[in-house]
Amino acid sequence: MGSTVRNALLSSILLLCFGGAAGAADPWQDLLKGLEQKDKRETESGQPQSSPGTGLDLGAVRDLIGFSQEEEVAIGRQVAGNVLGAAPLVDDARLQQYVNRVGRWIASQSERPDLDWHFGVIESNDINAFAAPGGYVFVTKGLYKSLQSESELAGVLAHEIGHVIKKHYLKILQQSRLVDIGGKLLTKQVGENEYIKSLIGNGAEIFARSLDKNAEFEADRVAVILAARAGYDPFGLPTVLQDIGHVAKDDNRIALLFKTHPHPDDRLAELGEAIGDRLDGLKGETLETRFYRIRP
Repeated sequence: MGSTVRNALLSSILLLCFGGAAGAADPWQDLLKGLEQKDKRETESGQPQSSPGTGLDLGAVRDLIGFSQEEEVAIGRQVAGNVLGAAPLVDDARLQQYVNRVGRWIASQSERPDLDWHFGVIESNDINAFAAPGGYVFVTKGLYKSLQSESELAGVLAHEIGHVIKKHYLKILQQSRLVDIGGKLLTKQVGENEYIKSLIGNGAEIFARSLDKNAEFEADRVAVILAARAGYDPFGLPTVLQDIGHVAKDDNRIALLFKTHPHPDDRLAELGEAIGDRLDGLKGETLETRFYRIRP
């Protein structure tokens, strides 16, 4: 695709990254590789995934068309801009700086530290978090206010980072009717901006669609390992999932979350089975006192 879309949609959260922390030895690399190999074996054991009624092998199409990193970032930038148009960032510069420091520190532990990561807390009472391709991550104010420590925040951000590094939302776009083998030819006809806009719609559709449950389980596993690598208590995300599981099902704040994600109990069970006792005895930091509290 041509030059990167020039809309600077998230300039308000281009903030300083977390620095000064020394990298520790990584005891989790073998675990992460083992879990990835398990996912690969399960995927390869199934039949090729075809688009209903077409007989088209979507896996082959994905391999054929793909997305470059430049295209991925352009898509994410457009999605992020549309999201912020509907739910702006919370007007608290210290909060946004803090979330970016934590998020970028965790992202630096991932396999894609080269992305220009952006994190933000948006004005919404819903309990949810979102990721867009290319390194854009948003947490709703409702979810943020429910957190009790920096390790819990780290777990939430690490889960969304997992979606980005595994390109889960790109796979949704690649499977949509808007992407076909001629997709790249289309960009030459209508231009990059219009192609990206037609691809993602208003951005909300991506977040309203359920990822495959295995993508959510994978992001949970990645989150625990990235949090541990970053020096946090790896049980931050499981703690958040337990708390969300106790919210009443008819609470409107979690309606979209429960619609698009497996139930927290199922996620905790899957995570427990995958991790086993490998993290028992690990003493990561929870950092309750350093956690930034939103002003009332």
